[in-house]
Order: sequence, then C-alpha cells, then structure tokens
Amino acid sequence: MKKVVVVLLTVFLVLAVAACGSNSSQPAAQPQAQNGSGSQSQTQSSSDSQSKDNTGKTSKVDEIKARGELIVGLSADYPPYESHEIINGEDKIVGFDIDLAQAIADELGVKLHIVDTSFNGLIPMLQANKIDVIISGMTATEERAKSVDFSDIYFSGKNLVLVKKDSNIATIDDLKDKLIAVQLGTTQEAAAQKAGMKTKPINLLTDAVMELKNGKVDAVLATEVVAKKFVSMNDDIKSVYIKELADEGGGSAAAVAKGNKDLVEVINKVLKDLKDSGKYDEMVNKWFGA
Repeated sequence: MKKVVVVLLTVFLVLAVAACGSNSSQPAAQPQAQNGSGSQSQTQSSSDSQSKDNTGKTSKVDEIKARGELIVGLSADYPPYESHEIINGEDKIVGFDIDLAQAIADELGVKLHIVDTSFNGLIPMLQANKIDVIISGMTATEERAKSVDFSDIYFSGKNLVLVKKDSNIATIDDLKDKLIAVQLGTTQEAAAQKAGMKTKPINLLTDAVMELKNGKVDAVLATEVVAKKFVSMNDDIKSVYIKELADEGGGSAAAVAKGNKDLVEVINKVLKDLKDSGKYDEMVNKWFGA
C-alpha cells in the first residue's frame, strides 16, 4: 500500500512540476515579441528621419515626389525666358525657363505643373507654399536672398533701354524728365529708381512695351535678352545701351523657400549635368541666340 502511495505521490509531483514549467515558459516569449515590435518601430523611425529635416518636417524633395508634380511659379510675359505661344492652335508657355523646369522635374521623376502669375507675386506665393520654386529669370540679389534661397546662377546679362525706333534717346541725360516703364518688383525697377529716373511700374512687361508703342511712356528698361526679343517682335522699337542703367545686379537663378536646401541641391545638380552634357549650351543657343 505504501508503495502505491509513493508511486502516486511521485506521479503527482512530476505532473505538478511539468505544469509549472509550462506556465513559466509563456511569459518568457513576450520580451521577444516586444523586441520585435520595438525593432520595427525603430526601423520606421530611421526611415522617417531620412525624409525629414532636423526640425521634424518632411523634406521638400520628398514632399514633391509624394505629390507627383513639381509646381513652378513664373511670369510668362518675359520672352525668351518664358512667354505664351500658340502651338497647333493651343496656348502654350515656352522658353528657356520651361526647358530648365522640365529638366528638374525629370530629375525628380515627377510631372511639371506651371503656375503663371505676376512677377511681383511670386515670392509671396513661394512663402505661402503655393509653389515649390520660382524659375522666372529672377535676379539673385542680396535683398531677395533675405526671403528665399537661390540656386547657382544659370544666366547673366545686362540691361538695355527700349525706345521707339525714331527716338533720339541715347544717354542717361536724354532720359531726364522722361517716363520709363519697368516691371514691378524687378531689378530693372530698382536700377531706374537708383539712377533717379521717373518710373512707371507695370505688372506685365508685355503691357509696358505696349505702352511704349502707344506713346504712354518714353522708354522701357529690360534685361538684354528680353529687350532683344521684343525688338525682334516689333519693328517700330529699338534697344539702346546706357551704361548707368546696364548693371542687372546679378544673374538669373531659381528661388526656393528658405531652408529648402535639398531642393537647391537637386537644381544645382541639374544645372551641372546640363552643362557637362552640352545640353545647356543648346538651350542657350535655342532661346537666347548666344
């Protein structure tokens, strides 16, 4: 009888120990599950950090790629940088800046979306995040650099004065007491005012040229390639070089909102690639004839 009791007790103890061992092994697996979850969260964090800057905001380049389009602001009254042209019965915006913008969009692997507005409204739109970049023959001045970040210079020139073909205006003295039309918010406006000229700021350069043709202003100040383009389009006006007004104040560059350095890097890479490949020279010859 004692042997039976001993055997039963032994069996009972073995079963009890086995049960305890089984229960203790379940919690032991949970830290692995937590570690696995923690590792996944860490990987996600690491991935997020690649697309965010040190302020925690998503980078501009990643924002553009996620959206699937590059939104470029410009003022399409500025040939040959950009202007409207009827092609196969359809109104298109064409020019050097459009080709450059398309090259940047291609580099990013997204579509190009053009926003045509007044030149004076471009920087406010950029600051309001309504556009990604300004590519509109904008001169990279120190004053503007307080509000935007600029890419490398992509084209430089000088200013010329547009006058009627029969005009005798040839020097700065000839412009005294004359009314000069300038595009609002441009370096040409600043140059004319600095020289003490009487100016009439106008939103669209095409309107300024029309006012010259209609005798409402005596001259128009514009950058060289643009002035020459308007002369080629209008046989009743000519361009005049006046030293005191010739300094454009810098070259043309793309402008992005302050802090979007990643987008500046992409734009500068595109400019370098275009120059290295010879495509840049083709674009200059095509649009500026230089």
